Amino acid sequence: MRLESLRETISAHESMKTRVGIVGAGPAGLLLSHLLHRAGIESVVLEARSREDIESAIRAGVLEQGTVDLLIETGVGERMQREGFVHHGIELRFGGCGHRIDLSGLTGGRAITVYAQHELIKDLVAARVDGGGEIVFGVSDVTVCDLDGDAPRIVFDHDGSSHELRCEFIAGCDGFHGVCRPAIPRALLSEHTRIYPYGWLGILASAPPSARELIYAYHDRGFALVSTRSPQIQRLYIQCDPVDPIENWPDARIWNELHARLATDDGWQLIEGPVLQKGIIPMRSFVAEPMRYGRLFLAGDAAHIVPPTGAKGLNLAVADVLVLSRALVDYYRSRDTNALDSYSEKCLRRVWRAEHFSWWMTSMLHQAPDEDAFYRRLQRSQLDYLVTSRAAATSLAENYVGLPLA
Repeated sequence: MRLESLRETISAHESMKTRVGIVGAGPAGLLLSHLLHRAGIESVVLEARSREDIESAIRAGVLEQGTVDLLIETGVGERMQREGFVHHGIELRFGGCGHRIDLSGLTGGRAITVYAQHELIKDLVAARVDGGGEIVFGVSDVTVCDLDGDAPRIVFDHDGSSHELRCEFIAGCDGFHGVCRPAIPRALLSEHTRIYPYGWLGILASAPPSARELIYAYHDRGFALVSTRSPQIQRLYIQCDPVDPIENWPDARIWNELHARLATDDGWQLIEGPVLQKGIIPMRSFVAEPMRYGRLFLAGDAAHIVPPTGAKGLNLAVADVLVLSRALVDYYRSRDTNALDSYSEKCLRRVWRAEHFSWWMTSMLHQAPDEDAFYRRLQRSQLDYLVTSRAAATSLAENYVGLPLA
């Protein structure tokens, strides 16, 4: 059923039915719907925002090798291959020197691809719409019901009317602030949280790339990161107070901090340009356990959050929905529930590995306001070890390019 036909169905009837109801049209929800479609399993995706909103919300996108391979294999990677930036290494910069970590050389040729998340969303939406996908934008007052029975429901408002989507399973892909995770009884859910005392001030700048690969800089003034979004757009970040008003950061101050934190002894130059966008991002680590309750399965940011230093958030969402899609395929082909029953445990093993890596990268590269000179010496020791030990560099590289998908 094409999107236009679905809207007519919603207008004509208060109740719909599908096999898998998906709450949230972010990368997790859209990719899950795409994977299920390829297996002949129908789904409906419900999204609070408009299509224009989800396709224009700019977020970072560092894709692991496994994520890239999956997108290509499932037919949604053509534009990514054409427009994405493949990086075979990253630079760790400290003490006025840059040190390259050879990701591909240390991992048997694996790499990462920089491709903005909103561009991936455009590709996934287009694939679902072109394939007759059922996506309902602009829903509100969403409630998930009867999760512990055989016929869960999603109740929502759309175009001024109340509607009900009857499902066999529900995928909660609606992010950290969504409605699905809070629907799990509190007595059955464990939540693990760490709030970091710093955030990232990110900017988009109209300027050619200052470097061929990502630069992670450790400095006494705070962390800095350089990445590329296109041949004309740079994405840059600096560590800051997460509650600092953005008004305290005029463009001149941002560029001054970037120059100071990225300075090297070899005369490397940061290329400036007009700032197109800026904002401050708070940082947290978060995991909800389990990722399943009855017929509800959480995926992506609904179940876990990582600080962006390790570039794991989008990739964890992809891993979740790959596991879930395969489990649902097993169920619909043979009524085998083993993979569904082990979904949470299997996903959480990968989640906690990514949580540790992201925490480790974050703790090593940022200046915490309550840490002393002893802690900073430990950070420098770890950085020195990383750039002089092949074993240490290999561990970083393996985690950064991504462990094999399920």
